Amino acid sequence: MTLSALMKALVVTAPNDALRLAEVPRPVPGPGEVLVKIHASGVNPLDTKIRAGAAPHARHQLPAILGLDMAGIVEQVGPGAERFRLGDAVYGMVGGVGGVQGTLAEYAAVDAALLAHKPVTLTMREAAALPLVAITAWEGLVDRAHVGRGQTVLVHGGAGGVGHVAVQIARAFGASVYATERGWRADYLQSIGATSIDFKAVSVADYVADHTGGLGFDLVYDTAGGATLDASFAAVRRFGHVVSCLGWGTHALAPLSFKAATYSGIFTLPPLLTGEGRDHHGAILSQVARLVDAGQLTPRLDLRRFAFSTVADAYDAIANRAAEGKLVVDVIA
Repeated sequence: MTLSALMKALVVTAPNDALRLAEVPRPVPGPGEVLVKIHASGVNPLDTKIRAGAAPHARHQLPAILGLDMAGIVEQVGPGAERFRLGDAVYGMVGGVGGVQGTLAEYAAVDAALLAHKPVTLTMREAAALPLVAITAWEGLVDRAHVGRGQTVLVHGGAGGVGHVAVQIARAFGASVYATERGWRADYLQSIGATSIDFKAVSVADYVADHTGGLGFDLVYDTAGGATLDASFAAVRRFGHVVSCLGWGTHALAPLSFKAATYSGIFTLPPLLTGEGRDHHGAILSQVARLVDAGQLTPRLDLRRFAFSTVADAYDAIANRAAEGKLVVDVIA
């Protein structure tokens, strides 16, 4: 079958403008790249910020095709990308920042280093929900904090996008996991192996006393930033470690320093923005796929389904904090 020189994609031309369906040139894979026919595109809060013109750190100037995450099928293999073959099912965080084409399109020419084979036990939709949040959770827990058996781990926002993956990775590495959330999400947290803490009902001092005997947690993963990062400094134990994927504010470090504890900030975009470290993103997703296929990690999807014609509804749900699980757009229904 001969591929058309054009493809359908959603393009946003100005901040807060509508995502408009357009026919654009289909990309051709260069050295080290594969052409992927995209089946599903994950939606992340960063996508909504880029659309609003409120994410200078992503360096994705408009007009642009948005979307960071995807799952799909390899249609062409460029020179030097032979570890993938035609017909391979793959997933990855492959664009949508730094001027790299995003995933709200029928095709993308993708640096093969950013990809991994899709978990065989997941649908395309489920796989497309994972890359950004899984990489973010893994870099904090495994790369920086070296999570391990016997540790106590506290995840703030444990039912959220990064949080629910962080809980499951920490569990897979043998840690005992606690998670803060609103009380109505306690059943979900229990289902993925975490002890739920209602942060609206219990103070930091009280849950540290109740669950650690006042010592604090070995590792705290903050997914919210702001006051929650300050709470993380209070909740960590002496010589412990705090990780945050939203540590962009101004914070007093004294509570951390007096415990001789350490801190890591997580920022997942440099491989896309600079090209450095792309192999590691692909390697992380390969490890994540193994956890998924071993039954140790399951993505949580919002029950609603979205297509190109209803992408605006998905963006609104993210902006209004109305999502219960990851949102995914079906590129191929």
